[in-house]
Amino acid sequence: RLSIKRLHTLQLKKEAQAKAARREIATLLERGKAETARVKVESIINEDIYLELLELLELYCELVNVRFGLLDNVRNAKEPDPAVAEGVCSIIYAAARTEVSELKELHILRELLMHKYGREFAIAVMENRDGCVPDRIVRKVDIKTPAPSLVDAYLSEIAKAYNVEWPSP
Repeated sequence: RLSIKRLHTLQLKKEAQAKAARREIATLLERGKAETARVKVESIINEDIYLELLELLELYCELVNVRFGLLDNVRNAKEPDPAVAEGVCSIIYAAARTEVSELKELHILRELLMHKYGREFAIAVMENRDGCVPDRIVRKVDIKTPAPSLVDAYLSEIAKAYNVEWPSP
């Protein structure tokens, strides 16, 4: 439950930071500093993707919490029950790619799940050997430079939202 609360609180914090950053980008566009705005938008895009990851992790933590009894069903199980497997795999895989200082409880949950199902299972999940981690989680932790068209779309939306005249490319 603490993981769920921490994830939600972090989402709110990141959303507030993103809003402030968008305001700053609108100001940059207004001043004709499009290249600086472009660089900052890349950061916002990556933060938006991270926010989506946090939302998914919150859902998976809720799933594991609601179906907690299935985790304890079999004492020495080497794999989780299929009803919680996606959540367990997602938490183990994605938590390793988040900041411990921001999501301490999530990392503790990850450690507990890894201990519960053993080293071999944990390594297989971390490498996504059996494809048990959903693609949407894998894509969100794989940080890439955003496509120029996506950057332009973000800039256009920010300019529009803040009533800034900006000739989109």
